[in-house]
Amino acid sequence: MGNLRSVSKALEHLGAEVKVSSEASDIERAAKVVFPGVGAFGDAILELKKRMLLDPVRRAILEGKPFLAICLGIQLLFDESEESPGIAGFGIFPGKVRAFRSKIVKIPHMGWNQIKIERNHPMLRGVADGSYFYFVHSFYGVPEDPGCRIGSCQYGDENFTAIAGNETVFATQFHPEKSQKAGLAILKNFVSWKP
Repeated sequence: MGNLRSVSKALEHLGAEVKVSSEASDIERAAKVVFPGVGAFGDAILELKKRMLLDPVRRAILEGKPFLAICLGIQLLFDESEESPGIAGFGIFPGKVRAFRSKIVKIPHMGWNQIKIERNHPMLRGVADGSYFYFVHSFYGVPEDPGCRIGSCQYGDENFTAIAGNETVFATQFHPEKSQKAGLAILKNFVSWKP
C-alpha cells in the first residue's frame, strides 16, 4: 500500500534488480524483501490477508531473508496498534503501536527530523548519528524489548523508535527513499547486505 514506485526506483538507481509484486511465489523466490507501506494498520493487514500474503511475508522473515520494512511496514511488524484495535500484526517485535499524544507539536509528524543511532547495525554504514530523515506518520511502535531499538527520534515531548531490527530485519519509521543522501546510504547498504 503506497510508496512502491518511489522505493523501487531508488533501489533500481542503486543497481538492484527489483520486482514489485503481490504474488506469494515472488516473495518466496526473492533473495531479499522490501516491505513498504503508507496508510492504516488494520487496512493493510486486511489487504495482506485478502491477497493471501500474511504467511509468505512471515515466512520470508522467519527464514532469515534480508528484510527491509518502511513506514507502515515497521508498524505492521509489532503485535498490535491503537489505530486498529483487535487486529493482530506480525509480532516480530513484541510491543504495541501507539498514537502520538503530544499537545505541543502538530500531528502527523511530517517532515525532516534527526535520528539518534543507539546501536551499530550494518545497514547504517555511512550514516552519521544525527542524520536527518523524512517522516510522515501519526503512530509509532513501542517495543517491549529495548534490544530491538536501533535508532530513535525526538518529536515534541515524545522520544520514539525510528529504527528497529535484528540480525535479518531492518525497519524504519522514516522513508529512506525520500531522505536524500542518508536514505540512499541505507538503501545501498540493503542492496549489498548479507546477514
